[in-house]
Parts: sequence; structure tokens; C-alpha cells
Amino acid sequence: MNNNDNNDYSPYKDITVDRAVAEILRESQGRLSTAFDRALAMKCCPIGSGISGICCKNCSMGPCRVREDTVGLCGATLGTITARNLARQIAAGAAAHSDHGRDLAHLLGLAAEGKAPGIEIKDELKLMKFARNLGIEIKDRDVKEIALEASEKALSLFGQQHGEIDLIKIAPPARQEIWRKNNVIPRGVDREIVEIMHRTHAGVDQEPENILSQAVRCALADGWGGSMIATEITDILFNTPEALRAKTNLGMLREDEVNIVIHGHEPTLSEIIVEYSSDNELVEYAKSKGAKGINIVGICCTANEILMRQGIAPIGNFLSQEAAIMTGAIELMVVDIQCIMQALGRLTQNYHTKLVTTSPKCKIPGAIHMEFRDVNGPELAKEIIKMAIDNFSERKGEIHIPDVSSDLVAGFSHEYIRYMLGGRFRESLRPLNDAIIDGRIQGVVGVVGCNNARHCQDKYHNFVARELIKRDYLVVQTGCSAISTAKYGLMVPEALEYAGEGLRSICETVGIPPILHMGSCVDNSRILTVLSDVVEEGGLGDDISDLPVAGIAPEWMSEKALSIGTYVAASGVYTAFSGEPIPVESSPEVKKIMTEGWQKKYGGQLEYIMDIEELLNKVINVIQEKRKALKIDMKKERVLLDMEARRALKDV
Repeated sequence: MNNNDNNDYSPYKDITVDRAVAEILRESQGRLSTAFDRALAMKCCPIGSGISGICCKNCSMGPCRVREDTVGLCGATLGTITARNLARQIAAGAAAHSDHGRDLAHLLGLAAEGKAPGIEIKDELKLMKFARNLGIEIKDRDVKEIALEASEKALSLFGQQHGEIDLIKIAPPARQEIWRKNNVIPRGVDREIVEIMHRTHAGVDQEPENILSQAVRCALADGWGGSMIATEITDILFNTPEALRAKTNLGMLREDEVNIVIHGHEPTLSEIIVEYSSDNELVEYAKSKGAKGINIVGICCTANEILMRQGIAPIGNFLSQEAAIMTGAIELMVVDIQCIMQALGRLTQNYHTKLVTTSPKCKIPGAIHMEFRDVNGPELAKEIIKMAIDNFSERKGEIHIPDVSSDLVAGFSHEYIRYMLGGRFRESLRPLNDAIIDGRIQGVVGVVGCNNARHCQDKYHNFVARELIKRDYLVVQTGCSAISTAKYGLMVPEALEYAGEGLRSICETVGIPPILHMGSCVDNSRILTVLSDVVEEGGLGDDISDLPVAGIAPEWMSEKALSIGTYVAASGVYTAFSGEPIPVESSPEVKKIMTEGWQKKYGGQLEYIMDIEELLNKVINVIQEKRKALKIDMKKERVLLDMEARRALKDV
């Protein structure tokens, strides 16, 4: 089924479970430094804010290192310092995803006015739904007029100073009331981020619970604001994903073709590059340079975007990016924003590979900067592809492409999930709800997040995913986590051999794998929408917090993950992060607020659990308690009633 099952690379077994990456490391024999090498050589700072939360550097009297029995120079306690550090990380994560959404909202307006060459509105139905959710009148109006107003309204949600952002109305009414009661509904995305930075300035907010309440409000502005805007508009402009087959891992590079890697998070230029890669003129130009064609592949969440809509192969996740360069087969890697290692600029100097940055927000020493400006998409895409083609003949040294690849099925947008369960004319989540109620599916777990070089690459993602489907839990994934299990061959219907009998029966009936790829890391907003739809469908409680669901980030790394984990917990879902670093480990006060306190306020919590097996057991226990509360904890036998039994029912 896949080439990752034979783990015959014992020297690297504690570094990665991806045989392709291990093979590249083995070929390199330590000649070049990678993130794995640097993780071994450089230990985490034991006192920094990233590892345990005990260090405050928010003014020039510090840094101050405190314990439970000491305070900083200004008198700040351990709880205050830990809460401030965490809140700032959440603000940074929310800013990253929300700024992504802002750019797409701006692009929607340009597309509506015909000012974004190569970009057009492809999903008008999705546009209408998005506009309605923003409170925009759509009856008897032109599509472009609606799109322009939707762009303006979406942009206004970032700078809005009063009221509530519109998209929280997608959440169940009971959930909205919980947020109102606790005064955490976002007013505007930017306002909540700025307020965190103000509150955590020296001498402002000093009560841990109050600081963390603003962190919740900021995270909700990300999940139900900026990220949701990004997902919705990406679907509108580039099409809402539907299930498709593809392949993954480094084996999808081609020795006889021009290899272009798209890496980062923004889908706009990448979609245009994919489109022009099949342009006859450019293909013929590639052949004139000795190549058989042009091969576009992806890394990280840009990979997920072009995978979900175009079937383009993701060759790896965050920790695969250096190994991809080290194959020697890549002519050009084009990057935009987020999760791009600065090490790539130095690494590419050892190969013929050109590194191209395209966003004004991201420049890297050693890279060529070719700025994307919304209006120059087709021109820039052609220029980048031509540069890669010209570089094909400059390959130097041995090319080593691991013969490692796996099949996968991706494209499970929330719209497609409704369609696959109910059909084109009766789309519905009813079959999912019924399967959960009768116990064939025990619950749904979102396994999301990053890779972290201080963990064995992909190991924890694959472990929890396999253990969950074995126990009849449907798994949904986004981001680097999704690529992890895809590389391991778990995102195809054939992976049902690993699934429990109940889950297998549902997946075989519907024709889906036991693990659903739902997109990039901003697309965690799709999961929020599905959860809201499940509540609306009925039979599983009145709120997201009633549902037998949970979230796990097994190998988290970025500040974005902290924002995601916080908005998922505040939406009523038990959420667990595994391993180090634990940014609140030193403060029992803050840990209690985020677990017991948030559980009481929001019906969900964010917990850090070092041991992965302990985490798995906790998640399962939480879901089983939810099933018990719903009185669906006993499996129900399916009974075929004969006519006599049916008459008896009528007489009762």
C-alpha cells in the first residue's frame, strides 16, 4: 500500500518515521546541517518563555526569572508572567492566520472588479452562502456586485471596533450565548490582537485569568474570523474541494523533468503557477532544454491547498523541506509566508536549486525576491517557471530521489462531506449523526498541527491516528498532520484494514478512507463548521460541547497551533497538546485556568500531556464521558423488523 512500512533505517528511527527523509539524511552522511542536527546540538533554554513560561522580558528591567515563591522586579508573579507569555504567542498565531485571510478578502474585491489577472470567482454558490453569513442581501443582484460587497464586509471585520464579528453566527446559538456570557465574542480581529499586546505590556493587565480571557477572545477572532474568511474566500476563488486521488512524498520528484516546489501558505500565486505549468509554450520550452516536462509539487500548507483542488503531490511537511532540497533534483523552490526555514537560503547554495521569495512580508538571505502584487500573477508565474526551466541544465552532482511514495485521497471540504453522506439533492450529516448515536462511530477526533524537530517526525501523528481508527473513531486532519498520515498510507480506502468494525462498515458504505484530509492549517475552520452542522442536524445535544469529539496536536511547533488549540477549546472541545515544549508548565495557576476554568466556562479545555499514550487514553475517556452524558454509550444492535413487528409498534 505504501513504501513507509519497512523501517530499515535504524540510525534515524528516533529522528523520523518517513523513510524518504531518512534516506536523504543517510545519503548526506552529516555533510550538511539540518533541523534534526541542530535539534540534537542545541538544547531548549530551560527558563525561556517558550519552554515553561517562567521568564519575563517585557521591559528592560528584565529578563526576570521567577518561581512560585518569587516575583519579578515589578512584582509580577509566575502566573502573570506565564499568562502574558502565552497570550502573546496566541496573538502572534492569530495574526499570522488572520493576515492570510485579510489578503484573500482584498483579493476577492480585486477579482470582482477584474483587477486580478488570472483570478476569477469559481464557486458562485459558496459566494452566496458566504455573503449571507455576512448579512449581505443577495436577491436579484449581480455576482460581481455581491463579491465586491462581501470583500468590503470581510475586510471590515478586521478593523471593526464594536459589536460582534458576523461569522460567529455560524456557531450553535447555545455556543454563542456561552461566549456572550463570558464576554469573549470578538469585536474585530485586529482589535483583539492589539488589545493583547497592550494588556501584556509592562504594568497593564496582571490577573492571569483576565489575561487569558482576552487570549480566548483573540483566538476566537482567528478561528471564527480570519481563518474562516481565508478558507471561505479560497474556495470561492479557486473552487471548493471535492474528493480526489493523488500521491505524496519525495518519490514524486522526477529526475527527467523540471521540478518546481511550492512552499508556504498562500494559495493565490501557487494556483496560477499550477495552471501555467501545463501551458504548451512553456512545456515545449522545457523540452528544448532537455526535460520531458514540468513537475509541480508542494510542501506544507501551500501543498495542501493545491492538493485539495488540483491533485498536486505534497512531497512533505515542515520537516521535509531541507530533505527535498538535498535530493539535488529541485530546480526552483518558490515560497511565500509561514513555516519556511531560513536555513533554506544557505542550503540551496550547495545545489543548483534557486530559492525564490514572493511575499513582501518574507525575504530570506540567499533567496531571489520576485514580488507577487495581485496584479502580476500570470506574468510572474511564467517568469518563475521559465527561470526553473533555464536552471534544469545546471544540475550538479548526483541526483538522489528516494523511491518512496504513497497514495492518498484528499478534498474533504465540509460541503463535500455533506454531499458524500446525503447525495447531490439531499446533502446531509444525518448518516454521520446516526452512526455516532448507534455506536458504529464512537466519536470524531481532529488530529492537527505541525512537525517539531525535537520529536520524531510524523511518529506521534501516525500513532494516534492508527490507534483511534482501530477503536472506531473517525479522524479528520489538516496541515502538516494530514501530510504525515498521508505519507504513511492511511488516507486511502485500503487503510480500512486498520479500522475497527464499526468505522469500517460506515466508510465502506460511503466509500471513504477512515481518515479525512480537510485541508491546510487555516482550514481548521472547516472543522468548526462541520461541528456546528452536526449540532444543527440534531440528536447529539444542543452545543458543540455536547458532542463526542476532541482535538489533538501531537507534534505542535508554531504559535499558530496555540491560537488554534485555544479557539477549539473555547468552542467547547477537549483539546490536548503532546510533548515539549509546554509553555505553561511552570504555573499550576495557569494550567488550572486552562483546564478546570475553561471547562467550567466554555465546556472545553486545553491540556498539555507529555506522554502520547496518556494523551490518547485521556482523549478516549473524555469522548466516552460525552457519549455517556448523551445516553448513547451502549452499542445498539441493528434489527430488521418484519411486518408483524411493525404492526406491533403501531399498536403501542
